[in-house]
Amino acid sequence: MTAPEQVRLQVSGDAGKMENYCAAVQALGGVPVSGYCPPPDLSCSGLVLCGGGDAACELYGQENRGSQLPDRERDRAELALFQAFYQAGKPILGICRGMQLINIALGGTLIQDLPPGQKVFHAWDERDMVHPVRSREGSLLHRLYGPVFPVNSAHHQALDRLGEGLQAIAWAESGFPEAVSREDRLILAVQFHPERMAFQNRRPDTVDGEGIFRAFLELCRWGETD
Repeated sequence: MTAPEQVRLQVSGDAGKMENYCAAVQALGGVPVSGYCPPPDLSCSGLVLCGGGDAACELYGQENRGSQLPDRERDRAELALFQAFYQAGKPILGICRGMQLINIALGGTLIQDLPPGQKVFHAWDERDMVHPVRSREGSLLHRLYGPVFPVNSAHHQALDRLGEGLQAIAWAESGFPEAVSREDRLILAVQFHPERMAFQNRRPDTVDGEGIFRAFLELCRWGETD
């Protein structure tokens, strides 16, 4: 069995913007293997899909209804990463854009631009926004943080129709999913940013994001749900 300090996680995101994700993995004894548009490295025990810009709307069969300019190279690379780790049965963690990409990869769709009355609580405005989410009883997030808890957000899109097998395990105040999972395929994804709520980025107005990374690292170490 792989020793905890040797667990390697492939981390995919924008160049120069993966420091917080990698620091969270390292703080728990993992080894991040990070890159922009990397090929799949299945010697790693799991995959982390980081936040970033909008995915191309044609990937889920829609015309542009408020999406921002996509990075199609990153879209292609991360869909290939997802499929490789998914088919290998290895754990996958999606954060913000990463959660949206997972949903697209499994046949789901997105709300391309939240209505103004919802966006004001979620979209980046020179800082993360903070708002409450409600968790599903019995879910990982419910066990970690209870039924209602505050998180950060920096997004203008959200999940609409869920992809195959995904179930919502937390919801925003206006009803769209803030977290999803697929336990039979070891998938966990959140719309908020736990890497900006943990360790050196711990903040007093949200829950501690360390619990999410710790649970995911354990999943990668032992290859089974807790």
